[in-house]
Amino acid sequence: MAVIHQSSSDTRRSARILRLCCAFATSVFAGALATQPAASADFYLGKTLNVVIGYSAGGGYDLYARVLAKHLGKHIPGNPTVVPLNMVGAGSLRAANYVYSVAPKDGTVIGTFSRSVAIAPLISSAPFDARKFTWLGSITNDVSVCVTWNTSPIKSWDDMMSRQFVAGGEGAGSDPDIFALLYKNVLGAKVKLVSGYPGTNDITLAMERGEVDGLCGISWSTIKSRHADWISGKKINVPVQVAMHKDPELPGIPLALDLVKGAEQTQIVKLFVATQVLARPFAAPPGLPADRQAILRTAFDETLKDPDFLAEAAKLGLDINPITGSSIDTLLGEIYATPTDVVAKAAAAIAE
Repeated sequence: MAVIHQSSSDTRRSARILRLCCAFATSVFAGALATQPAASADFYLGKTLNVVIGYSAGGGYDLYARVLAKHLGKHIPGNPTVVPLNMVGAGSLRAANYVYSVAPKDGTVIGTFSRSVAIAPLISSAPFDARKFTWLGSITNDVSVCVTWNTSPIKSWDDMMSRQFVAGGEGAGSDPDIFALLYKNVLGAKVKLVSGYPGTNDITLAMERGEVDGLCGISWSTIKSRHADWISGKKINVPVQVAMHKDPELPGIPLALDLVKGAEQTQIVKLFVATQVLARPFAAPPGLPADRQAILRTAFDETLKDPDFLAEAAKLGLDINPITGSSIDTLLGEIYATPTDVVAKAAAAIAE
């Protein structure tokens, strides 16, 4: 092997060249890092970020979105003004379609809509692929329940199986409609669905007036935050709950998964149970620039750790159990891998 000898002067010269190259590379790299936040801050500076809410004012989705909007802007470079806007229709599918197809794809619009939007393209004609939304995360996971007013004869699951339960709904693809039809067409409950209410808050008012017995697919967290007097005053009955595990506050209420008979019913019900993880989801349009996707996801995560946000959420009785945007991406990948025959039977189950 040939050995190359290098003089001490050559060694010193090589070392100087190496130091200069490293310094130049470090300077370029640092400059690139410094440029990115500045550009992002410049983009949002003086702008308005709209939060599209797929439900009418006064309901659970609306409350969670407005509390988030109040604190989100300070965690975005440039501190844009954050404005919540209600866009009702089709059980929040109108808002989902708007965010997916119409809204600017520049990071100035985000939206919140039904957790069932995750499976809407699989089981209905929803014209989007839920996997392509820029998911920011969910404020919490949740338990959904059926509730009836205290004057209703429907007080338990056995009553739902033996008496007509007039349930309020919002439209095809909404949680109240999906779960009412699921109980009717899969588990055999005697449900009569009266659909077309603008939002959950409108259905609950109809329930209190006696127009309907109650509704299904309402979040237990919504009841605790918006209607705590229902619980303390024993104004409602809770016949069934939907989640992977029982809520500790509802130990005597059966899970939907406890009521299934056979493997086929289990597979169908599990498809809908999976969406409970996405209790309060927020998403931006598809195709968002990578830097703004990162900014919005980081801002969402930081807001949910903000002491001021947490204090307000606690005061309002909001559950905070964050799910990250990347976790939603993973979950949707699993949901979309559901066998096609199961999906077809699930779709048929919630068709009136």
